[in-house]
Amino acid sequence: MKIIGTGSSLPKKVVTNDMLSTFLDTSDEWIVTRTGISSRKVISDERLEDLAVDAARKAIEDAGITLDEIDIIICSNVVNEFVTPGLSCVIQRDLGTKVPTMDLNAACAGFIYGLDFAHGYSMVHKDVRNILLVCAEEPTRMMNWADRNVCVLFGDGAAAVVLDCTDKENDCIKEVKLSGVPAVESLYYKRNLEPTPFITKEKEPVPITMNGRDIFRMATRAAFADITAVFEKAGITAEDIDYFLLHQANIRIIESIQNHFGISPEKFLHNIEHLGNTSSASVPILMDEMNRCGRLKKGQKLIMSAFGAGFVSGAAYVVWDK
Repeated sequence: MKIIGTGSSLPKKVVTNDMLSTFLDTSDEWIVTRTGISSRKVISDERLEDLAVDAARKAIEDAGITLDEIDIIICSNVVNEFVTPGLSCVIQRDLGTKVPTMDLNAACAGFIYGLDFAHGYSMVHKDVRNILLVCAEEPTRMMNWADRNVCVLFGDGAAAVVLDCTDKENDCIKEVKLSGVPAVESLYYKRNLEPTPFITKEKEPVPITMNGRDIFRMATRAAFADITAVFEKAGITAEDIDYFLLHQANIRIIESIQNHFGISPEKFLHNIEHLGNTSSASVPILMDEMNRCGRLKKGQKLIMSAFGAGFVSGAAYVVWDK
């Protein structure tokens, strides 16, 4: 299996730190110093499914195939306007195709988990030609916009990749490591459910709740462990890698991982400065930017790593063969 197409789509509305400082006790300096984020894009009049479909169409076009050559749609998503059906079904409808669809929610680690699921699916279903993996997220809809410690971190967006499963002898998804530890209380969001005549417990919906220190500690530990495990399984070292594509959660986390492995910062690309944390879409958005500006070359070795609520994490070693 290999990645043959990428696409991404972002909202039009840009929200700068200075704009946030008009209604929050914060400043551009405070946010940049702690997170590396200067601005983010947020959904205003768009629909998340429209961004997802736009990203999917771009990925299919970049792959040089037709929609009829897609055999399954997988969508990573945390929250959207549809509770049911899954967002993958909505994407299928708007694309105008009839194939199996499925959603997964591995929080911000969803792209790595989706990649691993797609890889396994292609091994079982040997007639599958191409898989469309879409990551579409609007975390800004989960925020308490009076909480300066959380709402400044996130932005919205969608990205997609097309995975070619036809060349069984040339598998470019070399290694994947998934991990998890029980830490639900460190980061969670409870949605509003409809009342029934039988409910006696109190209503419990709350905006996203996060313990930043816990997340920083778990994120760095998980990334160190997952990436190291991938290195060991693949028989490679950090020096062999051309680029590290890490979840864009906080520039300080990215710097901590870079320092841990002692690798040049030029290998750790980031776009968090102008997009913030776009949840599971962050790694494929970054990949699409790199692909479209010509930075990704055939044969380059990539490490992808992400982590999210749960606490879940994962890393993948991929050889670029596009």
